[in-house]
Amino acid sequence: MITKLLIANRGEIACRIMRTARAMGIATVAVYSDADAKALHVRSADAAVHIGPSPAAESYLVGAKIIAAAKQTGANAIHPGYGFLSENADFAQAVIDAGLIWVGPKPASIRAMGLKDAAKQLMRAAGVPVTPGYDGSDQSVERLTAEAEAIGYPVLIKAVAGGGGKGMRKVDAPADFAAALESCRREAKASFGNDEVLLEKWITSPRHIEVQVFGDSHGNVVHLFERDCSLQRRHQKVIEEAPAPGMDEATREAICAAAVRAAKAVDYEGAGTIEFIADASEGLRADRIFFMEMNTRLQVEHPVTEEITGVDLVEWQLRVASGEQLPKRQEELSINGHAVEARLYAEDPAKGFLPSTGRLEHLMLPEHLIRVETGVYEGAEVSPYYDPMIAKLVARGDDRDAAIATLASATSVTAVWPIKTNAAFLLACLKSERFRVADLDTGLIASEGDALIPNDQPPAEVVKAGAMAVAVAAIGQPVWQCVDTLGGREEAGRSPLKALFGFRLNRSPKNAVRISVDGMSHEVSVPNRFGELNAWVETAGTTILSGVNDGRIFAVSADRPYGTGQASAADGAIIAPMPGKVIAVDVSEGQAVTAGQRLMVLEAMKMEHALTAPFEGVVEGLGVSAGGQVQVEAVLCRVVPQSE
Repeated sequence: MITKLLIANRGEIACRIMRTARAMGIATVAVYSDADAKALHVRSADAAVHIGPSPAAESYLVGAKIIAAAKQTGANAIHPGYGFLSENADFAQAVIDAGLIWVGPKPASIRAMGLKDAAKQLMRAAGVPVTPGYDGSDQSVERLTAEAEAIGYPVLIKAVAGGGGKGMRKVDAPADFAAALESCRREAKASFGNDEVLLEKWITSPRHIEVQVFGDSHGNVVHLFERDCSLQRRHQKVIEEAPAPGMDEATREAICAAAVRAAKAVDYEGAGTIEFIADASEGLRADRIFFMEMNTRLQVEHPVTEEITGVDLVEWQLRVASGEQLPKRQEELSINGHAVEARLYAEDPAKGFLPSTGRLEHLMLPEHLIRVETGVYEGAEVSPYYDPMIAKLVARGDDRDAAIATLASATSVTAVWPIKTNAAFLLACLKSERFRVADLDTGLIASEGDALIPNDQPPAEVVKAGAMAVAVAAIGQPVWQCVDTLGGREEAGRSPLKALFGFRLNRSPKNAVRISVDGMSHEVSVPNRFGELNAWVETAGTTILSGVNDGRIFAVSADRPYGTGQASAADGAIIAPMPGKVIAVDVSEGQAVTAGQRLMVLEAMKMEHALTAPFEGVVEGLGVSAGGQVQVEAVLCRVVPQSE
């Protein structure tokens, strides 16, 4: 029986596991790196052990340190969460060899499904349909190129040890194959220590359908129905839901039965996910759904399954790991309602989804409206070392429309500052007509393009509300919240606007206020009276924030010079958009380059970002090399126009 549980992970999943353990009367132990010394999961645990420097390779990925921490604190079980060591069979075996309970599948099952090529071969033998492609051992460029030609373009390159969209590239034409293969292998090597790949036929109208399975040590295996994870950006899941829209009972029975066969083929114990790719060109059909891979762990999107089944999957994990049988039989499980989950990330969609790091000075997550899973708090730091997830926002409804409407409402009032988030992007996805009518495939976001990307220009209502707030603050009055859509709290006869009557800022005859909104200057006339103002203002410390419930948030202040003396792409400066590691430098000092040519690749938050030449010229002042760390806004080099 588990009495004290060490969670070998961080962030929201560590907090999620601790919540269930606490409800079951199980003591918890957190592990943390330098960057996570003040993290929420550390604060939430009964005990915490420091395991090393900030980079995961020196802390969370060092199994010996984690096992030592369990021994040190008297923990008798280890839960790996997801990511990090969760699908590392050697670590699972080391935990077992140390006399500890491993909350996960047997090492042999992890090995069987750990490599995508071997897993596909095993599934073929078990009678599970697999995607057409190549998963052979010959990894030469020549063989892979030939196999891609034989499969027919477009093809998908996938790291055999990959996950989470890492080490994956779609290739549309033969001329692009070599470069995509090189990039895929480099990313796979960095992320998983294995640069082998497989090839799959790219399905034109693909939907990503996955089935939650669960097994115990008594030979029982059940499924907990399917999830649809088709809304993706660059193979990273954005919004997930359960059950899959448009799934009829016959197709559901077929895909779920195939998932159970897959789990039984590897004598599976614990929580796992069988992932399928569906050709949805003619709707969801059992004969057009193919096995992709198995994730031998809990999934990020597991809450949507919990919401429609009423099952606590973490509790099941802990009970099964303790030797108990599954709490329910297949016939006792059913679907109740619909659930949708959105992943709130620290990233800036208006700037190519670049990661955003720093201190969370203001954080408002709508926990009163929906289920929120988070590993941060107001005042916490978002570091560049780990996945940039701030929270998972999960809504349940009696039907799909109700769940989407609730999640959209909650997303609209999510407020994070000064860290940029994808909240407005998520809201646009939820409101997309194609998503609303369930016209889904994994290319939906790419096909919608800029329509889903919020711009960085403040709405007129924000500018007006910001001007009013600045004027109010200038006369020593508290900034008041004036959001009709949030239920403004102004009481009759008590508005601080009354103090503005006759007020002049900078002696403007029009009550003109010059303000700065996210660094951009605006001159606004402030009338003596305002009617309904469909924007809100509030303060975060000494900063005034404003928004219109569209997922965006803007900082407002009295006007001041902006950007003076800063380098910019306009003068050829190549500036680091975030702190990170330079993993490739493609040019040398004095080299002539063309507009758009790749100069170097920066890695941050487990993603690669190519930096390109803004125009034709010559590289000067190249001060970085592969392997070097750089800080945000550091000038890495300049592209100087060639003299006539």
